[in-house]
Amino acid sequence: QVQLVESGGGLVQPGGSLKLSCAASGNIYRDNAMGWYRQAPGKQREFVAAVTNGFSTNYEDSVEGRFTISRDNAKTTVYLYLNNLEPGDTAVYYCFFGRSWYPPFDTWGQGTQVTVFS
Repeated sequence: QVQLVESGGGLVQPGGSLKLSCAASGNIYRDNAMGWYRQAPGKQREFVAAVTNGFSTNYEDSVEGRFTISRDNAKTTVYLYLNNLEPGDTAVYYCFFGRSWYPPFDTWGQGTQVTVFS
């Protein structure tokens, strides 16, 4: 079993930046992917970004160029840098761990709130 602990998030004005972190522990297998989904009120959970242990990345179109995902394999931690934030980015962001960036995933994080307000 893999456990995920998220940190980061918060309140920011449009154009601002935030950093999210997600640390994995437990039964970590070598070939894996970690990343983030988000869910806004009244909407379905949607893919944001992901990175494999080989450092391949994948981004949802609306965040590409504004968000950057990276990982530290030694720490099994993934980071999401959210830049040039927009009100439409407001959501709860959930980290995931799995064998690829396609569901199903083994584990989800508890979620962290990102609020962009003007």
